[in-house]
This record gives sequence, C-alpha cells and structure tokens, in this order.
Amino acid sequence: MTDYAGRLRLGVNIDHVATLRNARGGDLPDPVRAAQLAQEAGADGITAHLREDRRHIIDSDIDRLMETLRVPLNFEMAATDEMQKIALRHKPHAVCIVPEKREERTTEGGLEVAREENKLAGYIAPLREAGCRVSIFIGADERQITAAHRIGAQVIELHTGAYCDAHAEGDFETRDRELEMMREMSAYAHSLGLEVHAGHGLNYDTVAPVAAFPEVVELNIGHFLIGESVFRGLGPAIAEMRRLMDAARV
Repeated sequence: MTDYAGRLRLGVNIDHVATLRNARGGDLPDPVRAAQLAQEAGADGITAHLREDRRHIIDSDIDRLMETLRVPLNFEMAATDEMQKIALRHKPHAVCIVPEKREERTTEGGLEVAREENKLAGYIAPLREAGCRVSIFIGADERQITAAHRIGAQVIELHTGAYCDAHAEGDFETRDRELEMMREMSAYAHSLGLEVHAGHGLNYDTVAPVAAFPEVVELNIGHFLIGESVFRGLGPAIAEMRRLMDAARV
C-alpha cells in the first residue's frame, strides 16, 4: 500500500516551451533550460510528452533531459512500438501511457484500458522489467482503474480536465460532481495499492481541491505554469503553485 503521508509532489510539464520553440524554428526557447529552472525552483520531477508527430518535444530533448536532470523524468507516451523502444533505450524513472490522437490539440481523455487489457499488459511488461514505474493516464472510472491494476500498472494519473473545464465554464454542478468522482476513485485506486497522481488543466483556481485528496501523491502541471511564467517568471509561477498545494494539505 502506498504511503501518502509525505509532501505532495509537483511534476512540471515543459512540453509547451517546446511548442513556442517549434512555432518559429531554431533552438529557443529551450525546454531543457526550462526543466533545469523548474528543478531549481523546487519541482519534484519533470514531465515531457514525446508525441508521434513531434509537435513539441523532440527526440533530442529527451536525450538531453536524461543527461542533465537531477530529478526524475516522467516520460509520457502513446502505447506504440516506437515509443516503447525509446523508453527502453533511456529507461526513465517513469513512463506514463496516454491516449493520443493526431488531430487533438491536447490529450482529450483517459486511456481506454478495459478494452485493451491484454494488449496493454503485454506492452507494459518490458517497461516494468527495465525498471520504469508504469503509470496509466486514466479517467475517474472504477472499471478503468480496476483494469489498470490488473495489467500491472504501479501508478494511475487521474485526468482532471473535465473538472477544470467545468470550473472555467461556470458549470459548478458538473465541477463538483467531477471532483467528487475523483475523490472516490482516488480512494478506490489507493485501496488497490496503486499510487495516485492527477493532472491536466490545473491552475491556481482549481488545484487546491485536488491537492487536498490525501491519496494523491503527485500533481503534474504544465500548460498553465508555462503560460503564467510569461508574466511572473517560471520560478515564481512554480513557487505560487507549490504554496497552494502545500496549503491544501494542512
């Protein structure tokens, strides 16, 4: 059973620094520099999603992150043969399996585990054998969480996007319903022995209720922090998020 008594961890996703770089071409702004700054500002880990179309993070970014980071790398990837080979070559601390559609702007939902249980069980086995902690990005759905546990995942990351979208739209009934479902499913996943993470769309206004779940041990936040860094600087943006997370656990 996971011990969740310690400090809530913050993983900073640096994908959208690469989005800015790729919009113009060239080397700047450098996502690896952003990762180093996040590390210095107190991030407990760095998340990077190497998409099949390389729309933001590219292969050389992963190479350099593995060479330079002192904190763990959470390598987000689709369940493809190409990504498995890359993960097995680098052996990052963690791999997070996410759904991926070429036409989507951002990850739109959790992975469908129950329908692909046998395939995914075989897919993650070599990653676990290589020493990577395997996480499944998943909706707050008991059936999917149960399937993630059966296939041998060690971690689930709950998709917080629907909750954050409802808050932004002022649909507080849906927001509260989504929050309650995540609360229940965090407890359920923990009861199975899964480590529980959460992320997607979290900002200063939405982070505290999720951070307050005692079973959640890590939040992964990217787009908002990179956007806020334009105004505050990356270090101060991370420091404020850290402050809100810590306050929620008091």
